[in-house]
Amino acid sequence: MSITVTVKLFAAFQEAYSVSELVLHLPPQTPVSAILDHCIQEHPELEKWRNLTQFGINLEFASAETPLKNGDEVVLIPPVSGG
Repeated sequence: MSITVTVKLFAAFQEAYSVSELVLHLPPQTPVSAILDHCIQEHPELEKWRNLTQFGINLEFASAETPLKNGDEVVLIPPVSGG
């Protein structure tokens, strides 16, 4: 059995994938950090963002260990610069 989550991509993640979202099928109770691991495995150039990326689940900040549930919407939040 697996769960389905939608991953919204921004900034470097969106550039790497050339799409704005992914739909992933994962084992139940997978930690949200596994999505970042998955992205870096597919696009090694994203490694530099590993320690800078925060996570959001269903519009709320989440810790890396937060387990995912079926239907969750995940956002990988890279650092933003502005000025």
